[in-house]
Amino acid sequence: MSATSSLEDVPSLDIMTELLRRFKCSSKPDKRLILIGPPGSGKGTQSPIIKDEYCLCHLATGDMLRAAVAAKTPLGIIAKETMEKGELVSDDLVVGIIDDAMKKPSCQKGFILDGFPRTVAQAEKLDEMLQKQGTKIDKVLDFAIDDSILEERITGRWIHASSGRTYHTKFAPPKVPGIDDVTGEPLMQRKDDTAAVLKSRLEAFHRQTEPVIDYYNKKGVVAKLPAEKPPKEVTIEVQKVLS
Repeated sequence: MSATSSLEDVPSLDIMTELLRRFKCSSKPDKRLILIGPPGSGKGTQSPIIKDEYCLCHLATGDMLRAAVAAKTPLGIIAKETMEKGELVSDDLVVGIIDDAMKKPSCQKGFILDGFPRTVAQAEKLDEMLQKQGTKIDKVLDFAIDDSILEERITGRWIHASSGRTYHTKFAPPKVPGIDDVTGEPLMQRKDDTAAVLKSRLEAFHRQTEPVIDYYNKKGVVAKLPAEKPPKEVTIEVQKVLS
């Protein structure tokens, strides 16, 4: 199917909306960002806001790996073989997949990297690849938050499985503890949201990621965000840092 014939079937409103978006984006400065923060620090809330505001593409390495495998790209085929053997995908391969993704039109203005780099070795490989393209990381947003606040945020989360409604024992409690407001069915907690799992996830995060933050600190590109604040305030901080 040629590009023109495929566009013929797209509603005019969609094309106009996309043209307007691209026109608005053309005046935005390029930005290449890394988001670093422990689970529950609010990265997932801020990321789509930043993406829309600065016309960036969101590169979540896990999703990209799965997409490359599904699309059977040369790197995707290697990744699939590696994963089927039960081995970890190499840093070079992940950086290669990021390199491929960056060439898409949606990444023209830059990108948000989320979940990568997790180690200093990965950060070095990423920088090397960007350098070859004549670009570099502009900002690393460090979603800094105290572990005890995270524990309260995460271990208080309860969900109603069939509807996906979420509650929080402190911030958004159900009318009756442990019961869904609408159906009266019992609420459950995700396995990942228990204190024990959170503790090991946080330990792994600090062990792996602190050195990455130090690495970018030396380059003077880290902005520390007060991630314990309400989301709207964090958004304002992000805009200050990126403007």
